[in-house]
Amino acid sequence: MNAFLDGAGPQRVAAWLLKALSVVAATIALSACVVYEPVPAYQSPPVFERSWAAAIGALQDQGVTIIEQNRATGTVRGTRGAVGVVATVGTQADGRVRVEFNTSGATGSDPDLANRISASYNRRMGR
Repeated sequence: MNAFLDGAGPQRVAAWLLKALSVVAATIALSACVVYEPVPAYQSPPVFERSWAAAIGALQDQGVTIIEQNRATGTVRGTRGAVGVVATVGTQADGRVRVEFNTSGATGSDPDLANRISASYNRRMGR
């Protein structure tokens, strides 16, 4: 360091010290920067899961005895008396979930069952 500053005037020494202090200050400032990951806000369950649970609950609300649940195919089968009920939950290409309720068999004994199940589903989904 002495060889570098030998014969240097006070202005050159001051300029060199100012540059050195600037580098040190910048290094300290940058090392003090901390970036935290944002805390995710509460995320509701995925739409399919919520719809699946609401469909099963809607069937139970209306007294349907569930016979079979196949989440992989999105189908729930059940009966209420002599009426067969099938609920289908599926994800469409655009990401929306489609839910259908169909009845079969002696539907004349309870012609409004599918509408009541649908209304129960809508209530469970907050609609």
